[in-house]
Amino acid sequence: MRQSKTLNTLAVAVALALTTGAAHANNGFKVGDTEVTYGGFIKLDMMYTDTSDGEIGNFVGRDFYVPALTPVSATGKSAARFDAHARQSRFFFGTATDLGNGEKMVGRLEFDMMTSSNGNDERTTNGYSPVIRHAFVTYKNWTVGQTWSNFMDLQSLPDTLDFVGNADAAVFIRQAQVRYTSGNFSIAVENPESTVGQFGTGARITTDDNATPDLTVGYNFKTESASFRLGGLLRQIAIDDATFDDTVTSYGVSFSGKFNFANKNDIRFTLNHGKGLGRYVGLNTINGAILTGTTNAAKLEAIDVTTFSVAYRHLWNDKWRSTFLYSMLSADNDINLTGGGVTKSTHSYSANALYQFNPKFMMGIEYKFANREIENGLDGDMHRIQFSAKYDF
Repeated sequence: MRQSKTLNTLAVAVALALTTGAAHANNGFKVGDTEVTYGGFIKLDMMYTDTSDGEIGNFVGRDFYVPALTPVSATGKSAARFDAHARQSRFFFGTATDLGNGEKMVGRLEFDMMTSSNGNDERTTNGYSPVIRHAFVTYKNWTVGQTWSNFMDLQSLPDTLDFVGNADAAVFIRQAQVRYTSGNFSIAVENPESTVGQFGTGARITTDDNATPDLTVGYNFKTESASFRLGGLLRQIAIDDATFDDTVTSYGVSFSGKFNFANKNDIRFTLNHGKGLGRYVGLNTINGAILTGTTNAAKLEAIDVTTFSVAYRHLWNDKWRSTFLYSMLSADNDINLTGGGVTKSTHSYSANALYQFNPKFMMGIEYKFANREIENGLDGDMHRIQFSAKYDF
C-alpha cells in the first residue's frame, strides 16, 4: 500500500511539473472514478516592433520573439509595425482516475492558438485554430504522450510577457515521447526530426528520415535555496532522399537552475552546448547539420552550438514585480560549407514591469532588444515594446 501511494504521488507530481506555466485548475467535476479538472487563461498581447533592416515577414515572429527572424540586410532600411492578438490564450482538461488500491492514472489535454499558419484573416474575424500543446497520461513511473521534452528545464524559463522570453538560449520543445521517471532521474525516447543545411547556401531541408528515436536523460537536484537540472541528449540526424543518404550522431548537454532568495526574488539560468543541437535550442535558428556537397557522395557534418541565458526576477512589493533578462546563442558554422548567409549569433535582453491586481489578473509592459548577426558580418536589430493582460481561470 505504501508503494502504491508513493507512485500515485509521483504521477501527480510529474503531471504538474510537465505543465508548469499553465494556470492551475480549481474547477472540476467527477465522472465515475475519474476526477476532471479544467482551467487556463485568456491573454491579450499588443506589440510595437521596430527593426533596423526590414520587416519581419513571418507573422509568427511579429507575435513573439523568434531569433532567426530578426531581419538582416545591407540596405539598413528600418520598419515599424503594430500587432495585437489573443492567440496565447489557453485551455486544458486534466483527469485523475482512481484505479483502486490507492493508484491513480493522470492525464492532460491542453490547447492554445499559437499555430504558425491556419488561414486566419485579420481583416474580419481573426480566427485561429486550436492546436495541441499537451496530450499525455502518467501512470506510476511512466509518462506516455506529447509534452515538454525531457531535455528541457521548465523552472529556468523567465517570467516574461514574451511567449518564450529567452528564446535564444532555451531548450523549448514539445513532442511525443515515452518517459520513465525514478526519483530525481528521468529517461525518455522522443520523436526524431531534423533540419539540414544545403551546401553553399545553408538553406533548410527538413528531414524525418531517422531510424531511431531521440534519447534524453535528466537529473534534478536541490539545495536549501536552489534547484538544478542536468540534461543530456543523444540523437541521429539523417537524410535519405533521391539525392542524399547519410547519418551523423548528435549530442547535447544542458545545465540549468534557479536560485531562490529569502525575499522571494530569484535568478534563473540555462547553459546548453552540443554538436548538432539544431531544433532543440533557439527555436531552430541553427540547422542540426550541413551537407558537405551537392551529390550523393555528400556527407552530413553536425554544427556546434552554445547558448546561455540568465534572468533576475525582483518583487518590488506584493503587487509589482520585474524580470531583467539576457539571452544569447552562438553557432560554429563552417562557412566553406554553409556560405555567409547563415546565422552566426543572436542575443537579446529585456526588462518588464508586471502588476498583479489579484491572484487571477495581471497586466504588464515589457521592452526587448534583439540582435542577429550572419556569417558575412551583416547584422540587424529589433526593438519591441509589448503590453499584455492575462486572466487565469
